[in-house]
Amino acid sequence: MPELPEVETTRRGIAPHLLGQTIERVVVRDRRLRWPIPEDLDVRLSGQRIEAVERRAKYLLIRVQSGTLIAHLGMSGSLRLVPAELPAAKHEHVDILLGSGQALRYTDPRRFGALLWSQLPLEHPLLASL
Repeated sequence: MPELPEVETTRRGIAPHLLGQTIERVVVRDRRLRWPIPEDLDVRLSGQRIEAVERRAKYLLIRVQSGTLIAHLGMSGSLRLVPAELPAAKHEHVDILLGSGQALRYTDPRRFGALLWSQLPLEHPLLASL
């Protein structure tokens, strides 16, 4: 499982590339993670500008104008920036396509991670007691 230092390293690595970027669209190839990826995630994120990339415990919070994407890497997950046109491999479940031509790709072979949506992330049941 990615430990806290790895989650913070991920945050620091992706933040400079995400801040100020506009999300063009979200491609979900497999919704089956620990909790299903929301059906309307593409609608909620498309056209939104990324305002902050934060961390709360082992959760990554990608804040946009209308709410926050809550990401957990589970036991074997990762978030990486790749060229948007790079074909996805077997366990690469989600691409968040950015205006820069890059994609933030969520990979999770074991599917123990999560991508969730909240308008009030610190009140979300997973984060409220942290």
